[in-house]
Amino acid sequence: MTKTAIVILNWNGKKFLEQFLPNVIKYISDDAEVIIADNASTDDSVEFLKNNFPQIRIIINDNNGGFSKGYNDALSQIEAEYYVLLNSDIEVTENWIKPVIDLMDSDKNIAVCQPKLRSFYQKEMFEYAGAAGGFIDKYGYPFCRGRLFNTLEKDNGQYDDNCEVFWATGAAMFVRAELYHKYGGLDNDFFAHMEEIDFCWRLKNEGYKIMYCADSIVYHVGGGTLPKNSSRKTFLNFRNNFNLLFKNLPANKLYKVIFVRLFLDGIAALKFLSEGGYKDLYAVLRAHLSFYASYNINRKKRKKIHQKDVSMIYTKNIVVEYYLKKKTKFSELDDTYFS
Repeated sequence: MTKTAIVILNWNGKKFLEQFLPNVIKYISDDAEVIIADNASTDDSVEFLKNNFPQIRIIINDNNGGFSKGYNDALSQIEAEYYVLLNSDIEVTENWIKPVIDLMDSDKNIAVCQPKLRSFYQKEMFEYAGAAGGFIDKYGYPFCRGRLFNTLEKDNGQYDDNCEVFWATGAAMFVRAELYHKYGGLDNDFFAHMEEIDFCWRLKNEGYKIMYCADSIVYHVGGGTLPKNSSRKTFLNFRNNFNLLFKNLPANKLYKVIFVRLFLDGIAALKFLSEGGYKDLYAVLRAHLSFYASYNINRKKRKKIHQKDVSMIYTKNIVVEYYLKKKTKFSELDDTYFS
């Protein structure tokens, strides 16, 4: 059995494969394998792979079921001790695999780990999708060490410590294969966005740790499938955020948090409206309607999860901290408020 399977999910991503796959192959370790999982691409990326990288195993999914289903379908066919879910728009660096695997090997309670994620276009800056490890506040708003909302920090070595976090980025996520399958993998109904947060939360509910490894560095293009200003992305983020809260929050916090989020989402919708973002306003409304429509489905999922109070949740409101108190760096947050 392979020690580490590096699995790249591809959908019409020939340009990224052409640009970044050679480095993944170049910096592979002896006990690792690179696999491409194709999500029913309609470009010629599969033909490109067969012609230029005949040594690479290709798994072809029947349809484009999104990030979650695409990985679940592919990983069900791969035997390894560790999976690495790697975006096709990631530039890896030399020795990016070993530090993470060594860290996970040192503690069997580590279920998931991510490397340091920096921007491909501004190499000294952290990248939006995961930076130096992810967190959420008490109302479910995600943020990272190195990134609060849209404010990115320069990497000056301030996050060069390996540490426990709340969630690891799906752009470059190392996960124990046994636990991936035991706890159901990514939620197919999320399609894309925040599925990794939901998965990490489920693992934390089972007592496992999520880690950040500073000794491994990769560079992320970001927005390769859905740009940041996409109303489709707005819909997925708002809907999936509600879904993960409903599934994972303990009963004593669930409805209080949901009530406050309804109010805060209303403010966000008005902000979109004031900025002329009618499509985003509609996306928020559709997200809420979709959440209500899937209530019974999510209730069944919730019954299978052992909800409890878990660590690494910021117990203040990051929206207030950022927009009203003008705290734009992770280091400006009071660490005594991390549960």
